[in-house]
Amino acid sequence: MDTDIVATLTPSPVRRIIAVLSLAAVALMLLWIVLVTPPSDLGWLFFLVAGGLGLLWLSWRLWTATEGQIVLTRDGLFDSSGRCLTTIDNIKMVERGPFAFKPSGGFAVQLKEAPGRGWSPGMWWRFGRRLGVGGVTPVAQSKVVAESIILIILEKNNPEPE
Repeated sequence: MDTDIVATLTPSPVRRIIAVLSLAAVALMLLWIVLVTPPSDLGWLFFLVAGGLGLLWLSWRLWTATEGQIVLTRDGLFDSSGRCLTTIDNIKMVERGPFAFKPSGGFAVQLKEAPGRGWSPGMWWRFGRRLGVGGVTPVAQSKVVAESIILIILEKNNPEPE
């Protein structure tokens, strides 16, 4: 990873807390239903318990995943642990429009080659040749990172004559 950081994408504390509390509240409601008025059908009981525990796990994953940040360098996008989300050379197109399939307040990237699936709740996801960045991140920071990626690609593809 290149050490020259171009831009960073840090989770918004308010969005982070609201997202985690929303998931945890639904999880606790499902588990409360099981404790107060357990359904007589075992299928529904299993569904409520599994759903509640699954949402508690997901809220914990969201809390831990949003402790870090996403870093853009001239080499690519990385998370704060150094994991490469994609290289700049693998980016085909950046999508920021209102009708793009992207995370809330973020942007989507079409990749040339599929590097494999990955997911960090509230921060990014990668499936096939698509990478979504955003979720609990501020819209302004996401826009800066997306614009910076476009500028880096333009600089690489159109070097200035000397």
